[in-house]
Parts: sequence; structure tokens; C-alpha cells
Amino acid sequence: MLTPTAVTTIERFILDQERTIPEATGELSNLLYDIALAAKIIAAAVRRAGLANVLGAMGSTNVQGEEQQKLDVFANETIKQCLGHTGRVCVMASEEDEDIIPIPDDWPLGKYAVLFDPLDGSSNIDSNASVGTIFAVYRRLSPEGKGTVRDVLQPGSHQVAAGYVLYGSSTMLVYTTGRGVHGFTLDPSIGEFVLSHPTITTPRTGKYYSVNESNFARWDRGTQRAVRGFHGDFPERIKGKNSRYIGTLVADFHRNLINGGIFLYPGDSRNPRGKLRLSYECAPMAFLAEQAGGAATDGLRRILDIQPETLHQRSPLVIGSRDDVEFVAEVLREVAAEQQPAASRA
Repeated sequence: MLTPTAVTTIERFILDQERTIPEATGELSNLLYDIALAAKIIAAAVRRAGLANVLGAMGSTNVQGEEQQKLDVFANETIKQCLGHTGRVCVMASEEDEDIIPIPDDWPLGKYAVLFDPLDGSSNIDSNASVGTIFAVYRRLSPEGKGTVRDVLQPGSHQVAAGYVLYGSSTMLVYTTGRGVHGFTLDPSIGEFVLSHPTITTPRTGKYYSVNESNFARWDRGTQRAVRGFHGDFPERIKGKNSRYIGTLVADFHRNLINGGIFLYPGDSRNPRGKLRLSYECAPMAFLAEQAGGAATDGLRRILDIQPETLHQRSPLVIGSRDDVEFVAEVLREVAAEQQPAASRA
């Protein structure tokens, strides 16, 4: 006789967590289900991309000036449709849209603002490399009616939930509500996300470093020195690491989260403020990193403390194992002190 296998679906897990919070209303839980539904739809499209005429460019650019892929547009519209009509959201913002995404007049309004990068790493789509979705959830600040820009321009420390979906050899959804980081793998045989990585804790020191070293010559001296440390140039200060770089933030971050490591996307002479978006990419990943025991800075400042000023504001990002992130900050401070004029150091 077959014995049913004990599985914990994402729905059951969220409900179990909700029962431990007396003031919980279930609205955030339902919003997370909505995001999981969108992830399933996008995962199905990613799996069939080569067969369903959704590979390649759209022939248009997004607000960032980046060429849009067909899957970019599909993922963006899927998330809007899965979240917008539910009555749980008052406003949305997407990396692909120039302005905030208001809720239509005939749809009910909720108490959460959601920001998302619908398809991180989309330049990797045509080469069949991993891509992902990133999301952040905030409580609305506007008192009533439709949400406003104020609701989405909040520092990362105000997030009530954040997570990502990795579309790779398997589809994984990893999220936090400030009570640890938990990972779920999509079981295609039952069509459900099943708990596979409970209470993820990242090592304090990692095995890997992830950075686009083709930009090395354009980095400042501090960043160059820190990366040389990861090469093994300063064994008395830090052990050398293995280089791993996919070029999709979700994929690089996920590997480092599980195994330990550090991801860097510093500013350079062409892009002094970096290229990653503070609200859509850096802040949600920083929330996850800290909840897993890691850290995230722009090199010196804690990412979650930065108040965004514009919807598509960019930021350098140094994120991953806590000791490795601190090493970068130490080197940057050290080089800055060396570069001060002698009179100012006296």
C-alpha cells in the first residue's frame, strides 16, 4: 500500500507562519500566493520559450534604454494581471515601466505596494541561461484612494516581504517576511511550490566571488584592491575565492546564498552609481541577505538604510557573506584614507 509523502506546500507554510502572528489578516499571505501564481505562469513560458515564439527582442526599449526581450514584456504583463485586480495592492512599480502602475478604476484597492523586476538577466534568455524575477512588498503610506509614488519610494528597511524566483534547472521561489529566508521548489508533477530549503542561513565567509571583471580597468582603486584580495593577493587578510559569474543577479545571488560568497556590481567611470536599480533589485536582495545572516551595502552604506529619491535610482551593490562584505568596506575605507591629502590626515 502506498503511503502519502509528507510535503509542505508554499500555501501550507505561509498559513502555518500566519497562525503565529496574532494581528495577521491573511492579506499578505494571499499576496504571496498571487506572486507564486505569476511565477508558475512565467516558468511555463520560460520552459517553452524556444517553442512558443517568445525568444528574441521585441524591437523596443524600456525606460532604462535597454532592449526589451519578448519574455520581458510577457513577464511584466503577467505580474500586473496576477496582482492588480485582487484588492490586495494599491499601486505597483516595475523596472520595465517609466512611471508607477496605478490600479484601474474598476478594480479594488489594497494596503500593499509591490515593486518588481519581472525578468532579471533577460539578456541571457537566448543563450538558455538562468533568469529570474525579483519582488519587494511595502505597506502603503498614502491614507486612502489610489497609491502614489510615495508608497513605492520607501527605504528597504520598510519592506514587509521580498523574494525572488529563479528559473533554472528547476524553478525556485525564495522569500522572507522578516522571519527568516525560506526556499520552495516547483514540483511540476503536482504544480505546486514545495518547501525544499527551510530557514536558509548563509555562511559568514564564502567560497565564491561574483563580479564582471571586464570592467576592472574602470573601477576605482579601492574596488580593484578588494577584488585582488578575492584573487588571493592578500592571504594574510582574506583567503582567496573561486570566481563564478553568470550575469543574472538572481542566479549569482542564489548560489552565493546557499554556498557562501559575495556578489559585487560596483560603480565605475562610466556608471558612477552602478547599474542595478536600488528599489527593484538591491533593496529586496538586501532584505533577503540580512535575514539569512549576510549583509548588503553600496560599498560603505547599508542598502536598507538608503532612501530612494527616484523610481529608477541606481546603486552600487556589494552583497553576500557578512565577513566578505565587511572586507570590501574595510578596503574602501583604507584606500580613501590613503588618498586624503597629507594636511587633512594630520
